[in-house]
Amino acid sequence: MPTKSHLNIPPLVAPSAPAGDALTDYDRSQILTYARLLDAERDGFDWIEAATDILLLDIEVDMAAAKRCWQSHLDRAHWFVDGGFAA
Repeated sequence: MPTKSHLNIPPLVAPSAPAGDALTDYDRSQILTYARLLDAERDGFDWIEAATDILLLDIEVDMAAAKRCWQSHLDRAHWFVDGGFAA
């Protein structure tokens, strides 16, 4: 079976999520992604499952970058639901 990189699927997420205190257009475009990451965390998925299944990252290309991407989006998801949205 071909890997995602063989299918030439462009990444659906930026290498890192926004880090500021303002809600961005990017955040708005990733609301479902943030929800799915939080659900995966709650359900005990490991970061590799979430990175590949939700963020569609090819961890074989650069595992460290994939983990940073996953972590920044998960952190942003927590920010979003823990008050960032209301700010």
